[in-house]
Amino acid sequence: MASELKREIATKKYSAASDCPITATIHVIGGKWKPVIIWLLIDNTKRFGELHKSIPGITLKVLTRQLKELESNAIVNRKVYRAVPPKVEYSLTEKGKSLIPLMETMASWSRTNIKS
Repeated sequence: MASELKREIATKKYSAASDCPITATIHVIGGKWKPVIIWLLIDNTKRFGELHKSIPGITLKVLTRQLKELESNAIVNRKVYRAVPPKVEYSLTEKGKSLIPLMETMASWSRTNIKS
C-alpha cells in the first residue's frame, strides 16, 4: 500500500495542492491547535473546559472554532447533555481514531528529528 501511494504521488500531476492526499490530510488536521486537540482526545473524552485548561495559550474563541472544524470534518464528536450548567463532551470519532497511528508516527518522528 505504501509503495502504491509513493508511486501515485511520484507520477500524478496535481492541478491543485488540495488534490494531493498528503496536503488534504494536513489541511484537515494541521494548524497550531488541531493536532494538540486530537492528541488530548486520543485516550479520553473531554469537556470543553478540560480541553481549554489543557492547552495553555489557546483562547476560548479559537478552541471553539478548531473544535467546530474538526467536528465538520468528522474527526471529533460533540455530545451535548441536557444539564444545568450545560455539559458538552468531545471525543474522537472512528475517523478520528483512525488518525492515532499517524499521530503516533508523527510524534516519534519529531522526537527523533527535531531538536528542542
